[in-house]
Amino acid sequence: MTRAAKALPPALRRVLAGASLALVGLLAACGSDRPKPTPLETLTPKIAGRQVWQAKVDGIPFPLGIAARDGRFVAAGGDGSVVALDAATGRELWRAQVGQRLSAGVGSDGRHAAVVTVGNDVVALDAGRELWRRRVPSRVVTPPLVAGERVFVMGVDRAVHAFDVLDGRRLWVMQRPGDALTLGQPGVLTAVGDTLVVGQGPRLTGVDPLRGSVRWEVAMASPRGSNEVERLADLIGPPVRIGNVLCLRAFQTSVGCADAARGALLWSRTAGGVQAVGGGDQVIVGADASDRITAYRQSSGDLAWTNEQLRHRSLGGFVGAGRSLVVGDFEGQVHFLDRDTGQLTLRLPTDGSAVVGTPVVTGTTLLVATRAGGLFAFRPE
Repeated sequence: MTRAAKALPPALRRVLAGASLALVGLLAACGSDRPKPTPLETLTPKIAGRQVWQAKVDGIPFPLGIAARDGRFVAAGGDGSVVALDAATGRELWRAQVGQRLSAGVGSDGRHAAVVTVGNDVVALDAGRELWRRRVPSRVVTPPLVAGERVFVMGVDRAVHAFDVLDGRRLWVMQRPGDALTLGQPGVLTAVGDTLVVGQGPRLTGVDPLRGSVRWEVAMASPRGSNEVERLADLIGPPVRIGNVLCLRAFQTSVGCADAARGALLWSRTAGGVQAVGGGDQVIVGADASDRITAYRQSSGDLAWTNEQLRHRSLGGFVGAGRSLVVGDFEGQVHFLDRDTGQLTLRLPTDGSAVVGTPVVTGTTLLVATRAGGLFAFRPE
């Protein structure tokens, strides 16, 4: 094993992908020495919350992303199935099958949805009816963005493709020089006002969505190291949005916030970690490679609190839900933490398989996806 591979904690060795496939395989093979998970302590609930409905898709072997818009969720299974569900009741609104296994999904504007297959086909749907499919040249793991009558797709090579949502015409491609090694997990692809915002390596880039030209660029991290693995600092999505501010993590390097209206870094703090941060206008929270949870003041980046009760439990991404911060673990447990203190306040089970990706909230309903394909809707009170 290379010295760089040995230096990585086990949690990091399963999320790399890029030009050096041999290195990726070597790192993934080294993940068996993970420390034992911290046992869960008996928890007396301090807030009310319950499961309100559940649904099922094919198994989700990796985060496919869930779109939440206009009182509905749109989710996908690994087999190519896509389903829209009423957020309040779980009633199925439509279901589609794109005919191939998926590598990324789902993006939705409330009416149209888009996913990407393992064959690199971008597939656009209108209320479950296929509109078109177009191929992109590289693998895609970041959910597409559907906004402004366009579908935006970012490959692992960091090229961004823009398509017309109605007919699939390719409107532009933005290809910029990238690093040889990139992450095999969702990056940053979102919109703030009339600016498309994408993560390209450690840089947050504002793009004109009509032309594909760069408006501004912010360095969210300063990679250091003697080799490609040590210098890897890709931005991890989804970001937290508070008005015009985006807060996010640079892989195993830092956590920070930027003003996406004017392209300016607000603050950055050195921090390890491989999953998306969460939170809102009070705190930004994330877990490091050992699943030690740290919260930062959103306004300044100052330390707010830490929690070590869930160490080595393979936590996913965090989402803010009212006064709670919510995250899932490898046993399908969904943990609620108090936003202000970090105290565990509630724990709710799913199906026993790992929670994948970041939970999604619309209105008062929180949706969690599991590796076994379970979709569990909760309503904290």
